[in-house]
Amino acid sequence: MELKANSSEKKLRGSYYTPKELAEIMVQMIDIDRAKSILEPSCGDGVFVDALKKHIPEAKITAIEIEKSEADSVKKRYKEDKRVNVINEDFFDFYEEKKKYQTYDYIIGNPPYIRYQYLSEEQRKIQAEILTSQGMKANKLINAWVAFTVASIKLLNKNGTILFVIPAELFQVAYAEDLRLFLANNLSNMTIITFKELVFPDIEQEVVVLIGEKKSEQSGIRIVEVSNVEDIKKVDLNTIRFQPISHEKEKWTKYFVTANEMDLLSQIRRSELFNPFSKYGTINVGITTGNNKFFSIDRDVEEQFELAEATMPLIGRSAHAHGIYFTEEDWENNIRDNKKALLLNFPDIPYEEYPTGFKRYIEYGENNEENKGYKCSIRDRWYIVPSIWVPDAFFLRRNNLFPKFVLNRCNAVSTDTMHRMKINDGVDNDLLLLSYYNSITFAFTEICGRSYGGGVLEILPGEMGRIMLPNITELDEALKTELLHIVDNTIRNGEDIESALNIVDQRLLIERLGVPEEWCSACRSIWKKLQSRRLNRGKQ
Repeated sequence: MELKANSSEKKLRGSYYTPKELAEIMVQMIDIDRAKSILEPSCGDGVFVDALKKHIPEAKITAIEIEKSEADSVKKRYKEDKRVNVINEDFFDFYEEKKKYQTYDYIIGNPPYIRYQYLSEEQRKIQAEILTSQGMKANKLINAWVAFTVASIKLLNKNGTILFVIPAELFQVAYAEDLRLFLANNLSNMTIITFKELVFPDIEQEVVVLIGEKKSEQSGIRIVEVSNVEDIKKVDLNTIRFQPISHEKEKWTKYFVTANEMDLLSQIRRSELFNPFSKYGTINVGITTGNNKFFSIDRDVEEQFELAEATMPLIGRSAHAHGIYFTEEDWENNIRDNKKALLLNFPDIPYEEYPTGFKRYIEYGENNEENKGYKCSIRDRWYIVPSIWVPDAFFLRRNNLFPKFVLNRCNAVSTDTMHRMKINDGVDNDLLLLSYYNSITFAFTEICGRSYGGGVLEILPGEMGRIMLPNITELDEALKTELLHIVDNTIRNGEDIESALNIVDQRLLIERLGVPEEWCSACRSIWKKLQSRRLNRGKQ
């Protein structure tokens, strides 16, 4: 079958070739004595085939390649070698033909990174069948590499091993959650090699090397982080022990910590000294306007179109939150700085009753086709934004050094750049705010979130709900006020947040709550390690 011809060749084929050095290193991880049959499911220019013939010349190699010119080129190189069988075919078709009777000792390669929209209808159908046959969801977010990985593991014999170069999205994206569970359930152990530097700098795609054994005396998962491909040679994998793996769909970011650190985090989750964020209130995404550019306005636009009666105070971006409280003064400063600090909330009354200025602005938007976006277009009245309510607190969705948790002190609202929280009755809002700013909670923000492009930490509402907070039910008012003042001043003045965490850890967690000091220091180390890894990725 052919791929859709509606985008660039590289996008269609996902053809980003593996560096020769990496291919050779991966091949040298193969146990020659049990490598009788080897499959390369997407051989491209043949870099893995070349490495296999160099290091394991007696193995029987089957190489699949959908692109005829590539397949012919590799086939020509090995036309005299009967141990190499190059097949010009779609791997999905090959899998359907062989899945009932053919297995391999090793499967090695770099599966194509092809988005759903670039697959043909037949490929989509086969991909869906591969996934659903294993109890996995098939949807438009699934990338072809996921189905390649699943099908390849099914083609391994009972003692087989897979060595794949795959996107680091495996660790954290929602569309790979079924794959994480599948891998945990179908592989005895996994070694995942990650890189501080980009292996494919041209596409800025972070990748990992997945090594998975179907049957082994050792079980679990281990994460090995190296600077670059060359550094893999310096690592003795036998000195790195496996951690127990959870047979669940949650993100694997947690496996970047050591086994002892993982044990501590599990202990904290079970401890009565801590509760998940979700216990204290309802967490939702911010207001989904469908067009923030149109609905978020500054004072000049408000005055130009006479919109004052249809606006609400808005905290529109992370830079608008200066401290841990969003106050009337903060909002007024944003207004004076010409920031888009007003949200349009047109009333649900007949259009004919709207003031002239309201109508002029709506017509202005329609003339610029601001109403054509999907979320606006499906509304009965595109300019009326649903689900507008004033929250008690905000939590920044995408963050640099750390996420801010901010109490709402001026009846403001937020767009979906922030999450909003309605705090339960009976909860001391200030105490909840204070309970967030400590080393243990910060460690959980990195564990629960995911690394976004540019080194940004992204946290979704459900992930925010799983962040652990110290269970503080009461505190002397003077101490509470003092500590909140320290944290707020630290953030407002752009000072190092660790200075505030030091004080809160000691005076609140250790002295008042009885949290072991070693818990705080270990979690500070976890937070800094994961934060540093994330930020370093953003510098490349």
